[in-house]
Amino acid sequence: MKVKAAILSSPTTPFKIEVVDLEPPRKGEVLVKMMAAGVCHSDWHLVTGDTPHPMPVVAGHEGSGVVESIGEGVTGLAIGDHVCLNWAPSCGTCFYCIRGQNSLCSAYVGPIWAGTMQDGSTRLSLNGTPIYHFSSLACFAERAVVPAVCCIPMRESIPYGVSALIGCAATTGIGAVLNTAQIAARSTVAVLGAGGVGLSVVMGAKHAGASQIIAVDKTEAKLRTARDFGATNGVLSDADITEEIRFLTEGRGVDYAFEAVGLPYLQELALAIIRPGGTAVLAGISPVGSATNLPGAILTRQEKTVKGCYYGSSVPARDFPLYADLYQSGALPLDRLISKTYRLEEINEAYEDMIEGRTARGILDLS
Repeated sequence: MKVKAAILSSPTTPFKIEVVDLEPPRKGEVLVKMMAAGVCHSDWHLVTGDTPHPMPVVAGHEGSGVVESIGEGVTGLAIGDHVCLNWAPSCGTCFYCIRGQNSLCSAYVGPIWAGTMQDGSTRLSLNGTPIYHFSSLACFAERAVVPAVCCIPMRESIPYGVSALIGCAATTGIGAVLNTAQIAARSTVAVLGAGGVGLSVVMGAKHAGASQIIAVDKTEAKLRTARDFGATNGVLSDADITEEIRFLTEGRGVDYAFEAVGLPYLQELALAIIRPGGTAVLAGISPVGSATNLPGAILTRQEKTVKGCYYGSSVPARDFPLYADLYQSGALPLDRLISKTYRLEEINEAYEDMIEGRTARGILDLS
């Protein structure tokens, strides 16, 4: 099958649209007609080289679509099903899965980072040369062959763009609040970064009943957007953030700080702005090899806690439908995260808009 896809051939180069070959799904796999894909910073890490990955690669890990065909042995899915794609598939039986830590599943981590399917091969190629899959999905294409376990059925009433957001940004941010931190009602919260993940943290904190949600970002426009989603206060990043947050919290600091960008200095700031006994949650993806200084004396003497959060500590089969229900009830206005939609051919423009802070979340309309 010939499909149009956005290929990244090497770091620091733009995406290039090519017509590539896509093989049919094999055992345990599904062919999905892609309908929407999110413009996420994690894919940009491939462009900058902050995330090493085999290339050439079709990126894209935040997506939704419709099942077109099913490989041998696949159960629980039918042709025509609307699905949200899960970029951290889990086997259900490994050490981590049986402890409910599905996002840490050891069975899929090797192939995911190798850019292959579970059998070690790719389904994509260009002129006979293998093309790698990012996160087993390769959403930046008209169609994708993915592991069946990556497909979470969704009601047809959920818009494709919203479903795509649930596949990454929404689940990462909301899950950081509800699963990783499990904040109590009336908690005070700071959110460092008001992009797609940060705004999802804001929504999650509002839904959980936080009494104060302080958004921090470098642009006033992003702070206005955060207030629209439920932030009670906004602090520009060129201010003395630690002092501003102490001023807003009677000198103590917040109960919870969520770092939603993935920058070491913001991770250190998250520790600084929580109160003694507070919790810092690191939800942003940092460049591979970066280091963060978290002083042990402060952690010990002030009984502060730092938690890593990967994919919102989610169980996608449980959480994706839950967030879809909360969206439909009006509790999570996920559709308002979508600032602009683009055609696949406009992917480089979409990433330029993201880097310049012109969008909360861009969506590629692949329909």
